Amino acid sequence: MIKKWFQNIGPGTLVAAAFIGPGTVTLCTTAGVNFGFNLLWAMLLSIIATIVLQEMAARLGIIAQKGLSEVIREEIKVPFLKQFITLLILSAIVIGNASYEAGNISGGILGLETILGEISYNIGELSINFLSIAIGIIAFVLLYIGNYKFLEKALVTLVILMSFSFVVTAIITQPNIGEVLNGLLVPKFPEKSLLTIIGLIGTTVVPYNLFLHASLVKERWSQKEDLKLAKKDTIVSIILGGLVSIAIIISAASIPSKDILNAADLAKGLAPLYGEFAKYFLALGLFAAGITSAITAPLAAAYVAKGCLGFKGGLQSKWFRLVWMIILFLGVLFSSIGIKPIEIIKFAQIANGMLLPIIAGILLWIMNKKNVLGIHVNSKTQNVFGFIILLVSIFLGAKGILKVFNFI
Repeated sequence: MIKKWFQNIGPGTLVAAAFIGPGTVTLCTTAGVNFGFNLLWAMLLSIIATIVLQEMAARLGIIAQKGLSEVIREEIKVPFLKQFITLLILSAIVIGNASYEAGNISGGILGLETILGEISYNIGELSINFLSIAIGIIAFVLLYIGNYKFLEKALVTLVILMSFSFVVTAIITQPNIGEVLNGLLVPKFPEKSLLTIIGLIGTTVVPYNLFLHASLVKERWSQKEDLKLAKKDTIVSIILGGLVSIAIIISAASIPSKDILNAADLAKGLAPLYGEFAKYFLALGLFAAGITSAITAPLAAAYVAKGCLGFKGGLQSKWFRLVWMIILFLGVLFSSIGIKPIEIIKFAQIANGMLLPIIAGILLWIMNKKNVLGIHVNSKTQNVFGFIILLVSIFLGAKGILKVFNFI
């Protein structure tokens, strides 16, 4: 039974790999340190919302046998609107993932440095971090092989490693199960927690995962009969990813110090209380989170560029490879020499803030079009859930844009 389950998991696990990146790990860490178990309910809400949207993206990919950006390009008939949305998607996903890629690689570095220490070389005033180059090489090799099944197995292995590492760390801290369940099931709004709550939802319900998922499922499945497998894969994988986030919050809640700013600090803070094992498990999880996101971000950007610009060919095509190579190169460059392209990141945050509600709305619209999905259009219940998530995404998008301009 376990062997059969492993044979059927795939695209959903890659989506979980994408949203459990260094940013999510850091946010979950600060949520646990500052608010204990009180914000676990927000994580549970995020998991439900992500399952609803990702199931729609997976269903679209299997039935239409096209990526989300391809369907959008075909279904929006108004030229100006099509051009605006295409430009927005390219800006948010391709430019956004290029600017966030350095953070993904840096997250993997933090995990390795917690175990190995810093490995860098100074050239005058310039310091080059060799660990970022090593992570870049690993990501490059996995992507360049260009075989979906191989890439899927590699990422599934990393996700299992990541999940095991974080869950074991949470168990080591011996949390009070009653308090954990209370935090999961009873919504609470501690003072100054609103932005953290919004952040927990925003790092889980990610626009680029909708594009990634719709493109990946058609690499794996092509028959309508595969919908059940895709749905099970989505639910199990997103819950697994959510469990990782919950485990990080639980681990962080056990630290009495408020000086924990990221997962590397958390790993060092756990060592005196729970032994070196806790530190190494958490560091290993952080490395896996960084490297999986460092692989899925360029992959998602390449799929989006392919759909928006009409590239032909698959994972091994020239243009597909060129897109992910540029994004990976920029990530390695910025992380290895410690540059943060602040203005580009701000632009990407604004574009993503606009994209999330627009794509959630377009996805809902497409999921009700019989010419695209036939009998597999949304049910009334799916539309109700989708509409609620759309309202939340509008709120999240507005918050993200206001935050960039320091209005909140």
